[in-house]
Amino acid sequence: MILRMCLQSHIPIISIFFRYGIVLDAGSSRTTVYVYEWPAEKENNTGVVSQTYKCNVKGPGISSYESSPGALAKPLDDCLNKVKERIPVHLHKNTSVYLGATAGMRLLRYGTDLNYSVSCLSSVMLSQPFEFRGAQIITGPEEGVYGWITANYLMGNFLEVSVLTEWLLSDHETMGALDLGGASTQISFIPEDPEEHFNSTLQVKLYGYNYNVYTHSYQCYGRDEAEKRLLALLANVDNPCYPQNYNTALTMKYFFGSLCTQSLRPANYYPNQLVNFHGTGDPGLCQEMVSLLFNFTACRDREDCSFNGIHQPRAKGNFVAFSGFYYTINALNLSGHFSLDNFNSSMWFFCSQSWSQLQFMLPKFEEIYARSYCFSANFIYYLLVHGYNFNAETWPQIHFQKEVGNSSIAWSLGYMLSLTNMIPAEGKLIQLPLKPSLFAGLLVFLTATALLCLLFLVYLCIASHHRKNIPRVEHVFIAE
Repeated sequence: MILRMCLQSHIPIISIFFRYGIVLDAGSSRTTVYVYEWPAEKENNTGVVSQTYKCNVKGPGISSYESSPGALAKPLDDCLNKVKERIPVHLHKNTSVYLGATAGMRLLRYGTDLNYSVSCLSSVMLSQPFEFRGAQIITGPEEGVYGWITANYLMGNFLEVSVLTEWLLSDHETMGALDLGGASTQISFIPEDPEEHFNSTLQVKLYGYNYNVYTHSYQCYGRDEAEKRLLALLANVDNPCYPQNYNTALTMKYFFGSLCTQSLRPANYYPNQLVNFHGTGDPGLCQEMVSLLFNFTACRDREDCSFNGIHQPRAKGNFVAFSGFYYTINALNLSGHFSLDNFNSSMWFFCSQSWSQLQFMLPKFEEIYARSYCFSANFIYYLLVHGYNFNAETWPQIHFQKEVGNSSIAWSLGYMLSLTNMIPAEGKLIQLPLKPSLFAGLLVFLTATALLCLLFLVYLCIASHHRKNIPRVEHVFIAE
C-alpha cells in the first residue's frame, strides 16, 4: 500500500523514512551551513542524526557584518541554494532551520548593532522555503556541551551497532572535548568524581541516561581574539610570532576595536590609523609574549584550577581536540596523537622559518592564517599545558581530529541531537537508522533475491514434472 501511494504521488520511496534539519553555525570567523538527516523512528527520544552536506559561506563571520549585515545575504543565499538540491523538494517546507551564533555574537550581545544583525539574518532565512525556527545566541557552556555531545556521538560512545545491526547503548567511556574557535575556547569532560564537582557540572540526558559534564568557555581566548590581544600588548611593531621578514599594515581598529582589547586601548586611539608590523620569527620571545595572555598566579597553586582563577577538576581520560586545534596541528605537519616533545620540536622548527619558506611548507597557503600559525601553536601549548594541566604523560591522550567519517566535529551536530527531542517521530517506519544509499542497495538486493528464488521455484516445478513423466515411458517399453 505504501509503495503504491509513493509511486502514484511521485515521492521518492527512501525519503519517506527520513527527516531533515539545517543548522547555521554563525561563528566569529565564518558561517557554516550543515544539513542533517535522521530516521522518523527515534532512539530513546534522541534522533539518530548524520551529516549529509556542509557549506562554508564565503566571507568572514556574521559579527564582522555588524555595520552592514545586509551584505551577508548574497553569500548565504548561494549556500542555501546548494542545500535545496540536497533535500527532496516535497520535504522543504517540513525541514527546520536553526541559526546558532557563538562567541563572536556573544561579544556583541550588549552592542547596539546586535538586534539589527539578527533581524537581517532572519529576513534572509524567512525568504527560504524551509521552516525557520529562529536565531539563538548559544551560551559558552552550551557550546562546550554540544561539542562534547558531537564528539562522543560520532565516536560511538553513546550507541553502537550489534552483530544483528541493532542499535545498543554503548559501554565505552566518554571522551573529553577541546574546541578552539575564533573568539572563545571550550573544555568539556566528565570528572573522575562528578558528585564532588556537582556545582560545576551540567546534567545532560541522552538515550535515557544522565551525564554530569564539566564545561567551561573562555571568552576572548579564541585564536583570533587572543592574537588581537597579543598585538595590543606589543610595545613596538616587531612581532616575534610573525615569520621572519613578514611585513603587514593593520588598522588600529583591527586589534583595538574588539571588546576583548578595549581595556588595552590607548588614549590616542584612531580606528583607521595604520600600524606596521614586522615579523622577527623568534620562538623563545614569542612564547614569553603569549604567556602574558594568561593569569596563572590567580590559581595560587590550587590543583583544581586552570587559569584566571577558574575552577577545573583534573582532566581525565582521552580527549578530542578539534576546530582551531586541528588546523594548527595540521599546519605543523602533525596529526592524530603524538608526544609533547614532538609537538614542541615541530613548533620550534615552524616558528623559525622565514615568510618565503612557509609558502612552500604549507599544503594550503592563505596569508591571514599562515602568518598566525606560530602564534596559534604557542597559544595552544600554554592553554593545554599550563592552563588545562596536560603534561608529557597525558598529552598523548589528546587526539587532534577534524571529523569522523563524513561528519565534522563541531557543536552544531550536538545542537541538532538536542533539538530532535522537540521534533516528534512521524511513525515506526523502520527500526534501523539506514542511510538512503544503504537502504536503496538493500532494497535492490532483496528484490534480486526474490526474483532468483521465484526462478528457482519455477525450475524445480518443471524438473519435478519432467521426472514424473520419465518412469511412465519406461514402463510402457518394458511391458511390450
